Amino acid sequence: MKRVSFAEFGGPDVLHLVDAEEPHAGPGQIRIAVRAAGVNPVDWRIREGQFQRVRPIELPAGVGQDAAGVVDEIGEGVEGVEVGDHVFGEGSSTYAELAVLSAWARMPEGLTFAEAAGYPSVVETALRIIRQAGVQSGQTLLASGASGGVGSAVLQIARDRGITVIGTAGAANQDYLRSLGALATTYGEGWVERVRQLGPVDAALDLAGSGVIRELVELTGDPQKVISIADLAAPELGARYSGVAGSVPEALAEAAGLISRGKLHIPVEKSYTLAEAAAAHIDSRAGHTRGRRVVVV
Repeated sequence: MKRVSFAEFGGPDVLHLVDAEEPHAGPGQIRIAVRAAGVNPVDWRIREGQFQRVRPIELPAGVGQDAAGVVDEIGEGVEGVEVGDHVFGEGSSTYAELAVLSAWARMPEGLTFAEAAGYPSVVETALRIIRQAGVQSGQTLLASGASGGVGSAVLQIARDRGITVIGTAGAANQDYLRSLGALATTYGEGWVERVRQLGPVDAALDLAGSGVIRELVELTGDPQKVISIADLAAPELGARYSGVAGSVPEALAEAAGLISRGKLHIPVEKSYTLAEAAAAHIDSRAGHTRGRRVVVV
């Protein structure tokens, strides 16, 4: 079996496509023949060793946590799924031909494997931080760096809940944000005043880690109303850092429902082969993503 692995922490050049032993589904798990794997910022942050003090891993290690594919092995105690089912979910070492998932759901009809692989972590994250922000119908949420996967999910989920969302992104992504129902503006010089002109902000999300925590606190008037998923130093300014996942099965079930109702669609901006994993990480780290990036197996 082929999988992407790294034997030392570092830049994208430490990633290698190697032969590896096949993983097997343990109790409460399933194994899939991977058709596509989601590319998430956490993937390259782990590869760089950013989380080693809080979530240490042993090397060599695989890469990736999101995937979509075909069930080919079912662990003890698992019910409601059969070999041959098309599923999407979260597990480990998903940049591979075979991967074990610990949480999954059946793929909604009409979704390709590449599209499905882009949903698990981003939808769980979006649902979690909207809940933590405490925004309700009729209130306004600011999403800084809103054009990526999590931002795309936040905008659509919030809109479905009656929440107004102001989104910041680059000039090229303004129409994309508007197509998802956001009030859009660019980042860069003067962005705080441009946000103010769009209306008062009840809570704010930092989705890109671009050093905007002070400004988000200024806009909300309360550091506890600011949540970051990308700036580990956010708590130093009184804001909250959200990095621990909630219930992934519940998030997947809600995602499937939203997708089936036509309330959630995250486009795949670019796909890569397993051999192009390093390029995928370079592009992900550079940001400016519109939707999702995936590795297709």
